Amino acid sequence: QVQLVESGGGLVQAGGSLRLSCAASGRTFTHYTMGWFRQAPGKEREFVAAINEDSSRTYDADFVKGRFTISRDNAKNTVYLQMNNLQPEDTAVYYCTVMSSRATDDVGVGSWGQGTQVTVSS
Repeated sequence: QVQLVESGGGLVQAGGSLRLSCAASGRTFTHYTMGWFRQAPGKEREFVAAINEDSSRTYDADFVKGRFTISRDNAKNTVYLQMNNLQPEDTAVYYCTVMSSRATDDVGVGSWGQGTQVTVSS
């Protein structure tokens, strides 16, 4: 019920930076806690970061170690992931998702984008 389109991935050298974007459809984006996940070759999808409806709370995985920052612009229906000091082990397809909603029975929860590839060379 919610379309999510990730962009901003690419190929960078170790130590470089990328900013990923996820644009969402619909009229209830402000109800959503949004998240970023990633999946590396041969590994399960893992949590990266999340942000609640009004940006008052954020969450991130231990491996981020202060390098990544999640943010959102509700006026643009967009969530971002600023990634600094990228390392080869960060290479993965990065996905955004609707993790939860303030509204009950929101069919947008659980929606996923198609992913954007991040490749970090050494």
